[in-house]
Amino acid sequence: MPKKVIISGGGTGGHIYPAIAIADALKQRDPDLEVLFVGALGKMEMEKVPRAGYEIVGLPIAGIKRALSLDNLALPFKMINSLLKAKSIIERFKPDVAVGVGGFASGPLLMMASYEGIPTLIQEQNSYAGITNKFLAKKAAKICVAYPGMEGFFPQEKIAVLGNPVRSDIVDVSSKRRQGYAHFGLQEDKKTLFVMGGSLGARSINESMNEGLARFLDQGYQILWQTGRTYIDTAKLAIENLHTDAIKAFEFIYTMDLAYAIADVVVSRAGALSVSELCLAAKPAILIPFPAASEDHQTKNALALVDQDAAWLVKDAAAKDELVNRALELLGDMGEQEKLKTNIRKLAKPTAADDIAEEVLKLIM
Repeated sequence: MPKKVIISGGGTGGHIYPAIAIADALKQRDPDLEVLFVGALGKMEMEKVPRAGYEIVGLPIAGIKRALSLDNLALPFKMINSLLKAKSIIERFKPDVAVGVGGFASGPLLMMASYEGIPTLIQEQNSYAGITNKFLAKKAAKICVAYPGMEGFFPQEKIAVLGNPVRSDIVDVSSKRRQGYAHFGLQEDKKTLFVMGGSLGARSINESMNEGLARFLDQGYQILWQTGRTYIDTAKLAIENLHTDAIKAFEFIYTMDLAYAIADVVVSRAGALSVSELCLAAKPAILIPFPAASEDHQTKNALALVDQDAAWLVKDAAAKDELVNRALELLGDMGEQEKLKTNIRKLAKPTAADDIAEEVLKLIM
């Protein structure tokens, strides 16, 4: 009889892609193993998980709106409904273990799994634990973290410092450089700035870049730009007005391995997934933490690199004045690029997905 694993969570790429990486590692170890994902209805996991080849079921859960909103009044009803649906999913699928990666759906699913006596594992991606995972930790059998020093959030005896799982195709991007240039229609003889604001885009990064596009062109650089859905039309209009083929803008980039392959410098948010991918790809990076992230965890993620001379940091509020200047400075400084590459590579954990999969399987045996 095949082993069964439920993986829950999502909301952003930072939760979804580690979850998929764990599932891939589990299937590689045991091809007969069955995986079911549980996400939040209306969130991006409902599209991204099936694209990766896995079945997903949605819960009607949502987060608290920070501003006063009538939507908050419906939260208790959505939570009760989600708990009942999670119970139904568990009883139907009969998992041997439940894995939570953070995000709205992981709360009700892991709560109900614990209630049903199913062992649970939490994967915390950030250097500052989220509220959901701190709550779920009390009943969890194992807690896999990406950063040392997480004893302030979780029981020490449950912690395993294994890193963040990332897509396996990012482990060796250096061999894909020529393929990357061809894929994105950029030139091999020009230095490339890769700009990404996370899976949902980033207004401060996009607006700062838009104002400085001509300066990059004047100095002979080219740009690969992931804008997110809300800014793609503005970006394309700006590129059209500059009459250039040296800037390529995309709403979302699925071939991230090829994007990293051609990047000489990366501008990025400091979500856990992005930071882990940058470490693995060993790319010089300028990080602009999202200031509204819960408990300001993106700043803490960024500082974990900055403190090791492994990345630069520009505050979100200063991006408009500083980002373009800093990006041009780093693009022109080969010595600094090499130093950042050397130091960020030391922080990579390429076997994270396999190591977490092993911990998951231990809970079944």
